[in-house]
Amino acid sequence: KRFRNTTTPLKSSFLKGTYMKAVLLSLCITSAAGFAPAAFGRRTMAMNAAASSTSAPKEGDMAGQAAGGVAEGNIGWDSHVPVDAAPDTLVRGVEGDESMRRKFEAMCRDAQNSICAAIEELDGQGTFQEDVWERPNGGGGISRVLSKGKVFEKAGCSLSVVYGTMPPEALAASTERGANRAKGMKPGERVPFFACGLSSVMHPRNPFAPTMHFNYRYFETDGGAWWFGGGTDITPSYLNEEDMAHFHGTYKEVCDKHDPEYYAKFKKWADDYFFIKHRGETRGLGGIFFDDQCDKDPDEHFAFSKDA
Repeated sequence: KRFRNTTTPLKSSFLKGTYMKAVLLSLCITSAAGFAPAAFGRRTMAMNAAASSTSAPKEGDMAGQAAGGVAEGNIGWDSHVPVDAAPDTLVRGVEGDESMRRKFEAMCRDAQNSICAAIEELDGQGTFQEDVWERPNGGGGISRVLSKGKVFEKAGCSLSVVYGTMPPEALAASTERGANRAKGMKPGERVPFFACGLSSVMHPRNPFAPTMHFNYRYFETDGGAWWFGGGTDITPSYLNEEDMAHFHGTYKEVCDKHDPEYYAKFKKWADDYFFIKHRGETRGLGGIFFDDQCDKDPDEHFAFSKDA
């Protein structure tokens, strides 16, 4: 409860144990994240693609991400075309390297490479198996899964680039939060969107090492709206207060670097987001969570996602 209900972390200290050191390091490696893998395993890499985070996480959902709008007829299983190797970019058309779509995808791919390399080095036995797929109308993904490792029972780190349309339900939910995702569109019209993100879940063998999850993403609509979202959370089986103090202290430092109000705001958002109502408890010991971030220059939000 000390970590769920307070916005002031305990005094930060270094972790004892190679697993948590490596995972926390991986979270600090230019990491950005996006959609949660719906399932782990080769050829089971479908992402919960139209990722408007509008509903509470369901028990058993590994990444705790809510399904928002779905793309009309273009993100079903039959729309995924496996390819042998990832192209230079999954962004459709000529966006230019300085467009936020390309910048965010490039950041996610760099983070995916760095994190997977760090986890393989730590594990010493397991290796990530990669699946790459594309969609005929644009977008695709790079799914990486490590199974039956020496340190990790299973670990996933997956990238997704999606083109789709938001249905009225997703628009209504975002409007209730004050977000104008229907900008530039006619009333009742489905909103075409672009989304890119990276998501990761790490399950260690040792029950004293907590499960980690992060998910960061970027959206644009054809009407001109854009926003950033994401977060990181931790779920220990056995509480080690020193570990939790370090985790929350690290994220407070990251948040304070960009905005002194971020940590208290985003920590509470995570506590609320991961609250399981029918159980009257949170899932895990929180972290940070945010969505609909578009009130500053896009590069400022990009920089925060990169550091977080």
